[in-house]
Amino acid sequence: MRFAYIIMGCFDKEIDKASIHQNRAQIIGVKNIEEACAVAKELYADGVDCIELCGAFGEEGAKKVIEATKNKVPIGYVVHLDQQNDLFAKLFAK
Repeated sequence: MRFAYIIMGCFDKEIDKASIHQNRAQIIGVKNIEEACAVAKELYADGVDCIELCGAFGEEGAKKVIEATKNKVPIGYVVHLDQQNDLFAKLFAK
């Protein structure tokens, strides 16, 4: 199985990426949802079997990536428990 994890923030998709296990597991940084959609389409075309998104995407962002890949590849996104909302808000406000 080939797996990819897409993170969103102040990243350049051309240099902010890494892979292990002969490119079977990848992590790619993108700057926005539009770029994530393009990267996800490329990953699917390249044979990636599953894509996971960081929590910054949320449900709406995940739906956009699923739509961009025409629901042809499993896509999940990271969530956290509500009890940690304040911690995440502080972290991403920086």
